[in-house]
Amino acid sequence: MDQQEMRERSNGIEKEEYEESDGKPQDDDELSRNVPHWRSQLTVRGLVASFIIGIIYSVIVHKLSLTTGLIPNLNVSAALVAYVFIKGWTKLLGKFGFDSTPFTKQENTVIQTCAVACYSVSIAGGFGSFLLGLNKKTYELAGVDTPGNSPGSYKDPGIGWMTVFLFTTGFVGLLSLVPLRKILIIDYKLAYPSGIATAVLINGFHTPKADKTSKEQIRGFAKFFSFSFVWGFFQWFYAGGDLCGFVQFPTFGLQAWKESFFFDFSMTYVGAGMICSHLVNLSTLLGAVLSWGVMWPLIRGLKGEWYPATISEGSMRSLNGYKVFVSIALILGDGLYNFLKVVYLTSKSIKGTIKIANEVTDPSAQSLEDLKRDEIFMRDSIPIWVACVGYVLLSIVSIIAIPLMFPLKWYHVVVCYILAPFLGFCNAYGAGLTDMNMAYNYGKVALFILAAISGKQNGVVAGLVGCGLIKAIVSISSDLMHDFKSGHLTFTSPRSMVISQAAGTVMGCIVAPLSFFLYWKAFDIGNPAGEYKAPYALIYRNMAILGVQGFSALPNHCLQLCYGFFAFAFLANLFRDLAPPKIGKWVPLPMAMAVPFLVGASFAIDMSIGSLIVYIYEKLEKKKAKLMIPVIASGLMCGEGLWMLPSAILGLAQVKPPICMKFVSAAAQKSY
Repeated sequence: MDQQEMRERSNGIEKEEYEESDGKPQDDDELSRNVPHWRSQLTVRGLVASFIIGIIYSVIVHKLSLTTGLIPNLNVSAALVAYVFIKGWTKLLGKFGFDSTPFTKQENTVIQTCAVACYSVSIAGGFGSFLLGLNKKTYELAGVDTPGNSPGSYKDPGIGWMTVFLFTTGFVGLLSLVPLRKILIIDYKLAYPSGIATAVLINGFHTPKADKTSKEQIRGFAKFFSFSFVWGFFQWFYAGGDLCGFVQFPTFGLQAWKESFFFDFSMTYVGAGMICSHLVNLSTLLGAVLSWGVMWPLIRGLKGEWYPATISEGSMRSLNGYKVFVSIALILGDGLYNFLKVVYLTSKSIKGTIKIANEVTDPSAQSLEDLKRDEIFMRDSIPIWVACVGYVLLSIVSIIAIPLMFPLKWYHVVVCYILAPFLGFCNAYGAGLTDMNMAYNYGKVALFILAAISGKQNGVVAGLVGCGLIKAIVSISSDLMHDFKSGHLTFTSPRSMVISQAAGTVMGCIVAPLSFFLYWKAFDIGNPAGEYKAPYALIYRNMAILGVQGFSALPNHCLQLCYGFFAFAFLANLFRDLAPPKIGKWVPLPMAMAVPFLVGASFAIDMSIGSLIVYIYEKLEKKKAKLMIPVIASGLMCGEGLWMLPSAILGLAQVKPPICMKFVSAAAQKSY
């Protein structure tokens, strides 16, 4: 869908929504009466729902970031779960004779915004990437003798300092782009496809015709949520030891299992695969086949030639080094291309966008719905001076607090916070055009620069922390614009949205460290041979080492491989954009290919099964599939995500599963 189609869709999205039974549009008074006051959009039940949904999705996000690092866009799913939660709550109260306040689409939007803000802290906070890259285990995995990985350059996770770090960085991003919301949403009419998709879903829920549909979706969600939760509980009984349980089922044989090719029965990844596009899932599968099916067995056969036979495969000087740095090359090549692409599209379109904005802001060119939507969006706004003063005060707090926690100079933090609003605007504008959040690329730029200028002793830590500062601010500000787009299309007050975003950020700053520590204490995080490999923690630390030391950190012949895969990533993206759509749509995504290079093939198989389910469902019942696929995916992810809470608590209490189900060859079984 191109930008013009997005504009047409956003302008006409509520035509049916605001028509009477006789087909005539409502007048201005009726529109005003139908839009609740901004205070009415903020409810206690909404905050409770947001908190519960935020916890569940934080657990899901942590699992994804600590296993694969590949996290799909969950905004639509969060809006769906918010609707199911409140509808179920009001129905339950009705059975006991209690009346409930009508559930409006504005309240639905506010709950979705608050819940997304809560779990977004778990993403932007870097618990699976830069923040975890600071810990001692990742420091050791990167090689204590690796040049640039200086002794003592680590900081183990702690609830206290992590919470303080999140509070000092999370709210700065919230305020950085609030003054520019009118320019991006109303004047430039940027599409923000994820924001539009969320608004379409919410608007669809809150129409008279949607009652039958919503009941079917609620039943479907409950069914797959229950199945996923019970299945997770059932699997737990058979996982009483190393390499035990259904998660180690040798689907394609034991030899394939040794190379990580098996279906591990994870409903989270199947659900994620149903949300992600076919191209993303097939790209991960291609990356898995190329790496674990071809490259790593070949390089392992060159042990003693390419790398010393006496070094373990977990060392950065052996096979693990090739896995990490080839993944980095693919990520950087993909990131550089998309960064340049967004800059090009931004510079090319901004002139035309301003021209369109001038035309659209002419009242005679707008419908009543458009004018009312814009008026509501600007009526309850946050004063610009409040946003600016808040940004300055919060920046001062960070400038004081961050150097006390890390070996980072105060002026490094000042530079980050001066650049952040400009980088945030570029990222938010690009996201409006392409739906791509490029925060990780802006963070990597800061990582390399700060690592290079901070010296060998503190360069790695400074690079990782600087990356976190930029990424958190830029990512959160871009997410806010997606939510503003949804609010604009659902007639939701921006003031209620900013307040809900702030409330969600407070929740996230508390929930994210606590939910992370459930995993940290209950599971073996960062173990290359375990389930929770935390691949991006090692990737980000090695990026910082590269920034400090340069290419001398690479193992033999790895530089040539990195050059090749960097060029492949750049050229593959270029070819996909320049080739005819019928051909370009089949070009794999290098960023998705990079993930299995390090973490293995099993999750790629799970996600591909999710794609297969979607493909078959669409072939059998295309209309119903469009309605139910987000429901099924959300149910599968939330059910297993909720099971992770009691599972982690059982792990903390040292309660182990009673059975170990393990698979061995027929020859080996004689020893049992």
